[in-house]
Amino acid sequence: MAEAAPSKSTSASVGPSSLSDRPSPFVELALVLPVFLIYHLGVVFLDIQNATDFLTFGMLTLADGSKLRYLGLTACIGIALALIFLALGRGQAFQRKKFIQIALEGVAYAVIMRLISGLAITKLFAVAGKVGDTGPVEGLVLSCGAGFYEEIAFRVVLFGLGAKLLLWFFSHEQLALTTVAGGTANKRKLSGRGMAAAAVWAVVSAAIFSGIHYVGALGDPFELKSFLFRFLLGLCLTTVYLLRGFAAAVWTHAVYDIWVLVF
Repeated sequence: MAEAAPSKSTSASVGPSSLSDRPSPFVELALVLPVFLIYHLGVVFLDIQNATDFLTFGMLTLADGSKLRYLGLTACIGIALALIFLALGRGQAFQRKKFIQIALEGVAYAVIMRLISGLAITKLFAVAGKVGDTGPVEGLVLSCGAGFYEEIAFRVVLFGLGAKLLLWFFSHEQLALTTVAGGTANKRKLSGRGMAAAAVWAVVSAAIFSGIHYVGALGDPFELKSFLFRFLLGLCLTTVYLLRGFAAAVWTHAVYDIWVLVF
């Protein structure tokens, strides 16, 4: 169930988290930062790049061929990412049990997503498998890049910010995109109009997520079966992001792509 943002008068619970609580920003940072670093280190040392990576080209240009300078830029961006999560997590403590829980959830969601998509589309179409012949290390790096950057682009920015704007415009409600202290959010349900707007936007953003794989020099030739397959994956990942948070979506996406590319 979609959640509305907590009102200013509502105090956050800071007690022990339950299994149903979304992870705190500290837990999300601990989960996504290794994915970010694995990808960016792989880019420079393996000379590969994910098609949806909107950052690396500029970094490589600024580095001007210097691996040391590129690693410095990567470190700066990693620190900036950490500072953002630290600001969101002020007053909270790192929860090791929640970290383990969300990591396991990401693996479980990837398995479920594979089964659902396999049932819906009788012949599996490897989403990341059209990038060419890749070894296991390259597959791991590309999977981390897809998990990190595609979730930022399509779940956080496209769906998340788009849903916030639509809800504000159509029903004057707010959708919570981050957790409050303690890793929980005020569970004030959206109105019927708000839920309808969010659901429609989830479908639209999943279609955009699928369609972008056929655009540009690295895009695949369009096939209806592969489009529908990616569309279903987009809906699954949007659901994970909305209910369990950014880190869970990143891990689900990365683990799924590792399954496809490496195994």
